[in-house]
Amino acid sequence: MAPYQCPNCSRLLHFEARVCPSCAFTLGYDPAADAFLFLGDNATTWRDAQGEAHDVVVCANNNEYEICNWLVSTTDSTPFCRACRYNSTIPDLSGPQVPERWGKIEAAKRRLIQEIIALRLPCETMIEAAENGTFGLAFDFLYDPVGEESGNIQITTGHEAGLITLNVMEADDAKREAMRNRLGEPYRTLLGHFRHEIGHYYWARLVQNDPEQLAACRAVFGDDTMSYDEAREKHYGGAGGGWTTDYVSAYATMHPWEDFAETFAHLLHIKDALATIGGFGMRLMNWPGEDVQPSIDFDPYTADTLTLVNEWRPFAFAENAINRAMGQPDLYPFHISEAITAKLDFVNRLLMGARLS
Repeated sequence: MAPYQCPNCSRLLHFEARVCPSCAFTLGYDPAADAFLFLGDNATTWRDAQGEAHDVVVCANNNEYEICNWLVSTTDSTPFCRACRYNSTIPDLSGPQVPERWGKIEAAKRRLIQEIIALRLPCETMIEAAENGTFGLAFDFLYDPVGEESGNIQITTGHEAGLITLNVMEADDAKREAMRNRLGEPYRTLLGHFRHEIGHYYWARLVQNDPEQLAACRAVFGDDTMSYDEAREKHYGGAGGGWTTDYVSAYATMHPWEDFAETFAHLLHIKDALATIGGFGMRLMNWPGEDVQPSIDFDPYTADTLTLVNEWRPFAFAENAINRAMGQPDLYPFHISEAITAKLDFVNRLLMGARLS
């Protein structure tokens, strides 16, 4: 996402900011305005950079748990912000380190929801969907005490019928890194999980019940009627087909559903990373063999796929070079082939067709 400024002093902020590190004013993000507001007038009125008052209050999850920095309109029918209102179940906060982990989960989820808003995609809560007959989204964040103690995980992260479940152990950096190494994955993050699982949600919403889209999707990703359980057993049993450059990740080779969700996640990675780069006005000045040096002079959330991929490749290379200079692994440890570009293009066109007016 593009960087945000403190509405009082213009200091650049991280999206998780709650207090400006420069002027010390209390801050809150207003998704309706897509901007941070500051609490002025003796801490009673939220104002924007022009000094205009907004009729908003802090999210209920901030009042009760100090877990959210988003604001909600006083006229909304729910006390929860645009991100927190999707929660169906929050974790048992009496578990060790669970409150801290839940905070990390909510921070990652807010970035996901902000990007869904930027993409202008339909995304109703379960309550909203029941009222208007659409396909709703909800989240269950669950504590797994047995998995915590024994390592035998009882709660699997996944999606089913609009409900995304996440084991809060994923927010433990050491445990997530151990799992990444055990599964041989080059990349595993909370935000990556969310982008992957919401890819399943949009497949169910935009593809599954549309015969034309379903046929087109199968032509690109393969026949999804193949047994998922058998495919999963083969993949984790080592009898899968193996990773080729036709797939953006090894996990994508397991089943067409996972290929779609992994591709969906990578498209969101690329769009949001390019929006961030463009928001800072960054460009590459010494990229060889280019008459026009790479820069983000377009809206990544609406751009065509070739524009996205062509601009992303040099910036991804530069980001990886910077990480290596710091002794860190590649920030984007993936390769985008022509086959992957075609898959990204299918998802990108699907999302552009679903944009709300």
